[in-house]
Amino acid sequence: MTAIPSFTGDAKPYGGGDPYADHRTADFPFTQYANLADRRLGAGVIAANDEFFADRENMLVPEPAEFVPENFGHKGKIMDGWETRRRRGASAEHPWPTEEDHDWALVRLGAPGVVRGIVVDTAHFRGNYPQAVSVEGVSVPGAPSPEELLSDDVKWTTLVPRTKVGGHAANGFEVSLEQRFTHLRINQHPDGGIARLRVYGEVAPDPAWLAVLGTFDVVALENGGRAEDASDRFYSPASNTIQPGRSRKMDDGWETRRRRDRGNDWIRYRLVARSEIRAVEIDTAYLKGNSAGWATVSLRDGENGAWTEILPRTRLQPDTNHRFVLPAPATGTHARVDIYPDGGISRLRLFGSLTEEGAAELRARHQELGG
Repeated sequence: MTAIPSFTGDAKPYGGGDPYADHRTADFPFTQYANLADRRLGAGVIAANDEFFADRENMLVPEPAEFVPENFGHKGKIMDGWETRRRRGASAEHPWPTEEDHDWALVRLGAPGVVRGIVVDTAHFRGNYPQAVSVEGVSVPGAPSPEELLSDDVKWTTLVPRTKVGGHAANGFEVSLEQRFTHLRINQHPDGGIARLRVYGEVAPDPAWLAVLGTFDVVALENGGRAEDASDRFYSPASNTIQPGRSRKMDDGWETRRRRDRGNDWIRYRLVARSEIRAVEIDTAYLKGNSAGWATVSLRDGENGAWTEILPRTRLQPDTNHRFVLPAPATGTHARVDIYPDGGISRLRLFGSLTEEGAAELRARHQELGG
């Protein structure tokens, strides 16, 4: 694990103007992965030992933290994050918290997965951020209660050791553990506030669950699919197209900038494993004057396989869910959607089932990750 880069110390007091003007951040190498702590995937902060000043659930809000200078309540300054009260020592002779004192919150990941990087953002917490943070993880089947997770029987694994962090900064940490986690425990030492938590990684689904389902969406993020690359991410990320549920607003899909050439835009996906696809769904919900005009869908079998078109160039309608039954099942490990000439789609669904080879590969990976 390495912090890249490392931020420490207070930020300057807010002096007016854009509160993000002096926010310390960096380009982290792991942000191309999905955010496993995304509320849209079903993530939640299920418990915390203290949330006196600001609610724990704020950490998972997808939008950047907001700062309203004059926003005060009966407990004090209202912050857009998770903030605990100031810790005190045991007596007047020892008024300081001990070295072991800390606050904690339990986070249920939206989908179990392998964590590649974590961002603990202390945006707007300039002098009231934690001195240090640490993060632990565990894999527990089912839907354990906070009491079950905190029992002595549960053994936590350190993802981020106790590390100093800075105020008003996006503190990033690489994680190199090849393990599957379902829950995280984030600790702040000794107290303070965290605005946002992002947990980037790869979804590692339960192969037994997918086997019971039989036919399912083999490119869905929650089932282990991944958007690997895209021609354009100007307005919104390509990974939006494989999020759960239907899009609920325009920026919940994928939209490209306007093209002024003769090219076209595309997204390339990795399926959960080798699959046999029998139906395709392309949704343009909420994309009305900016939906793609036409689309094709292609499959590739293996890293070096040739692309085979399974849905020919087809006219798309704005704000419409389009469903296509393939004339014959198509097998592959990767998929690609091309839109013409530009615009956007909100969701792509590829319905099918794992091949025997794909199912075996998924079971082996699950076992390798300790699932």
